[in-house]
Amino acid sequence: DMSDMATIEASITINASADKVWEIASDLDSEPKFWKGTKSIRNISKEGNTITREVTIVFKDSKCMQTVTVQPKQRILIKFTEGIINGTKTIQLIPEGEKTKLEAIWDVKLSGMMGMFTGMIKKHIKSGTEQALESIKQEIEK
Repeated sequence: DMSDMATIEASITINASADKVWEIASDLDSEPKFWKGTKSIRNISKEGNTITREVTIVFKDSKCMQTVTVQPKQRILIKFTEGIINGTKTIQLIPEGEKTKLEAIWDVKLSGMMGMFTGMIKKHIKSGTEQALESIKQEIEK
């Protein structure tokens, strides 16, 4: 049932080329550095542009399985395949002349009995995403 999905969108404009933004944004292993909701990452396999990984999130120290598809210089699509979160997280770059807009879009819900907390976690995801985009911007512009 997709009606319970929470959609969360955030974006930030960075004073840098898409290439430079991509370099940082696509460094998947540094995710815990910018995304405070991600505690740790364990990469399981990589096939072409698709990565399967296990992510431990701060929320209840839960482990989630993800399939990450990288579309170079354009977007990163993260699909939650197992665990407490169902849905997707997309990070995309939109070049704007000398600048680059970095966007994050979540379409998620908590699975099973946790579904009732989707609204609560939505606030956390939104503020966490805004913080992450801001710290990516700081890192790139410094």
